[in-house]
Amino acid sequence: MKHLLLCRHAKSSWKDGTLADFDRPLNGRGRQNAPEMGRRLRRRGVQPDLVVTSPARRALGTAKLLASECGVLKKNILVLDSLYDSYPAKLLLFIQSLDDRLGTVLLVGHNPEITILANILGNLGIENVPTCGIVALDFPVGSWAEVDEEGATLNFLDYPRKEEK
Repeated sequence: MKHLLLCRHAKSSWKDGTLADFDRPLNGRGRQNAPEMGRRLRRRGVQPDLVVTSPARRALGTAKLLASECGVLKKNILVLDSLYDSYPAKLLLFIQSLDDRLGTVLLVGHNPEITILANILGNLGIENVPTCGIVALDFPVGSWAEVDEEGATLNFLDYPRKEEK
């Protein structure tokens, strides 16, 4: 079984209009939501073996905060340049290339790619993954190379404004 967590980066700041999109930081709400979502993962018993993130400042910030709260070491955070300006098919190829020793991978990226990828992989009808939302997908496979469209089961969808049960 392989477990994939798809996370849309937390809320970013638009305060400084001179910043390039790539350089936009998290805003106050984003800096609060990311650790909270990491704590929620920890309470669910989820500890990713690897966190893969876009290098954009807001995504990298989200990834570091999530990783810190759910016990992922800094050395297990991979910054992947191609996640910044990617598309779902390219993300799927990356996922299929993951090391099979990894059981659970958290991918932190951007919309609309995160929502589209979740819908493709899980045959879901999610309209929009909210900022700092996490879609947890389970694949009944032994190798990441076997991950394919519509092959996943939705384990959970969680986001900061969703009430915990």
